Amino acid sequence: MKKCTWALSSPNEEHYHDHEWGVPVHDDRLLFEFLILEGAQAGLSWSTILNKRDGYRLAFDNFDAEKIARYDDQKINALLANPDIVRNKLKVNAAVVNAQAFLNVQQAFGGFDGYIWQFADNKPLHNAWKNAAEVPASTPASELMSKDLKKRGFKFVGSTICYAYMQATGMVNDHTIDCFRHAEIKTKYS
Repeated sequence: MKKCTWALSSPNEEHYHDHEWGVPVHDDRLLFEFLILEGAQAGLSWSTILNKRDGYRLAFDNFDAEKIARYDDQKINALLANPDIVRNKLKVNAAVVNAQAFLNVQQAFGGFDGYIWQFADNKPLHNAWKNAAEVPASTPASELMSKDLKKRGFKFVGSTICYAYMQATGMVNDHTIDCFRHAEIKTKYS
């Protein structure tokens, strides 16, 4: 079976590609997890984050936004000493700020899912890229998402991060058309 070329870099990336990437996510906890992980990736490879994903889940209370929003300096210092996550002070602090902003959005919109999916017109966009070089780093939709998230106090949510987030959470299906997952996802989530 043909797969997106990036998926062939490691068994971890292949598993993620085959089972998660591009599948629409509507669970608020998982949407928050991807928001934190995509922000943590800034300047790093996605494989680095995937390899630390279990460490993140353990260190960040399984991405429980209510708990993370209350992290104090002692907890942040413990996180910065944890080799199982990316120990970047700005990114760790951003996770706490983002948890607080996430809770505010949930309250204002009755859930994060309804808020974030508006940037995809509430349905997955199925692109038809022939090869990975055609896939954009950002789009007008990711730019709008980025601006709105920043306005609401979120950090590490630039347009490129937002587009990667849209790909990860299935707002866009960016599997190349020769990849077996493109048709599977398009058929199941159209």
